[in-house]
Amino acid sequence: MDDPILLDGLDRRILRVLQDDGRTTFDALASQIGLSASATLRRVRRLEEAGAIAGYVALVPPERIGLALTAYINVRLEKQTESSKRNPMDVFKAAVQTWPEVVECASLTGEMDYLLRVVVRDMAHYTRFVMDTLLKHPSVQDCKSSFMLERIKGPSATPL
Repeated sequence: MDDPILLDGLDRRILRVLQDDGRTTFDALASQIGLSASATLRRVRRLEEAGAIAGYVALVPPERIGLALTAYINVRLEKQTESSKRNPMDVFKAAVQTWPEVVECASLTGEMDYLLRVVVRDMAHYTRFVMDTLLKHPSVQDCKSSFMLERIKGPSATPL
């Protein structure tokens, strides 16, 4: 993991404003933080280059575009042996990048190896994903699913 980026008070204010509204103009951002637009632009570019700003996205509620079912899937991989020619974790991580249903994947400690957040249209779509994609992957040994009943707090800003 990369070392943390050192942020001063102005950097934190810039990040707070951009997390709240990533489409704000540099003029509006500058007036909110008390710098000139050119100084603000330089700071934003520095934050982008340093990786403090990884990108800009629109937050789209999945249910508003027909992806009504969210599942959290705990995945356990096969154990790597000395004779393994491939690393199951590397193979799995590469595959996850290609599955559009998986919107988030985290490596875990404990009994399971990964937690996937999966968004799909309905239970039939979910079943096809699990049976035809996830469980057919050669590295996957087992999975356990939980379904989201209600979103209490969704994707949001990183606390600064």
